[in-house]
Amino acid sequence: MKKGAYYFKLVSGAIITAVIFSAFFTLPACCEELRADPAVNSDSIKGSGAALTPEVASAFARIALLCVQKEFPNKLSHVMNDSSEVKSPGELHPAFYGCFDWHSCVHGHWMLAHLLRLFPDLPEADDIRAVFDKNLSADNIRAEVRYLSRPGRKSFERMYGWTWLLKLSQELLQWEESAARKWKENLQPLTDNIVDRYLEFLPKQTYPIRRGVHANTAFGLIFALDYARAAGILELEELIIARSLDYFSEDRGCPGEWEPGGDDFLSPCLVEADLLRRVMNREKFEDWFHKFLPELESGEPGSLLEPAVVADRNDPKIVHLDGLNLSRAWCLYGIAGSLKKKDPARGIILKAADLHSADALEHVATGNYVGEHWLASFAVYMFSCRE
Repeated sequence: MKKGAYYFKLVSGAIITAVIFSAFFTLPACCEELRADPAVNSDSIKGSGAALTPEVASAFARIALLCVQKEFPNKLSHVMNDSSEVKSPGELHPAFYGCFDWHSCVHGHWMLAHLLRLFPDLPEADDIRAVFDKNLSADNIRAEVRYLSRPGRKSFERMYGWTWLLKLSQELLQWEESAARKWKENLQPLTDNIVDRYLEFLPKQTYPIRRGVHANTAFGLIFALDYARAAGILELEELIIARSLDYFSEDRGCPGEWEPGGDDFLSPCLVEADLLRRVMNREKFEDWFHKFLPELESGEPGSLLEPAVVADRNDPKIVHLDGLNLSRAWCLYGIAGSLKKKDPARGIILKAADLHSADALEHVATGNYVGEHWLASFAVYMFSCRE
């Protein structure tokens, strides 16, 4: 390589690196904005006794409203087919461009819809409706579908973003209000696209992905199954049930002592059990579960039943562990509800769920954007499972 070309490449790399770092160094401005909002830092969302009251719902809604239309900083997962596709997040994804990444923006919208459906008199109600009118317009959703139709995007957000999109669709489906029906109708082309992607992909996925991050297969099937049942899509429901049993029904002795992984926000063992309780009757699930985690009724493994330690909430990967504590809690609550009351593991499971939820709720609203752009959604879903 010629010396001039080498130095050009070196300088270009330095400039790109500086731009990336400058994007992250803008985070404190957002953090200060959040810290200045007393509703976001309300002590009412902390502790094992916290409940999803209107005050707590308002605090969570304010967190999401600060990010669902905040375009930068942003982490795109974007295959560029040519130079014409070098575009900003808002141009690529006019519906879901905020909250740092596509999937977080989707579940931020789910959370806002869920909270407003439960508490229609929220002080933030008008702001939430305005966001949905703008972001979930028919034109914006058609643009999202066009994006997915381009080459190189078959695996876009597979299946983490897919399953959250169907969770949002289910929420709108269950919301009996004229505005929600309009948003659902607007969203339907994207929903149908995602359903088709499940139907095409699952017969081809020979092996499940078990890691506790976005690609986890069990989690990718949970909300999709819930949506299929709510929407009456029998083909999707039957396929998910069949593949869930193919992937997981013979699993025994899940190595819970290997958890957590350093950047997990899902428990590979518990999220699998959370799926299987949906596809088996109670008797079969209890039998399977006690073979899957046979030491649980003795309080082992401790690493699975005790909250993960989060050493640095400024780190976007380490802070995943706050999400792990929330998702473990919702899995544990769901599993406990699927066991008989006299089951010897049930009390241990409920105690562990309470420990995880109490720990995680202390850190949902820290003013730190790397966690705050998504953790509130996990907290709200955890509340829905606990209640």
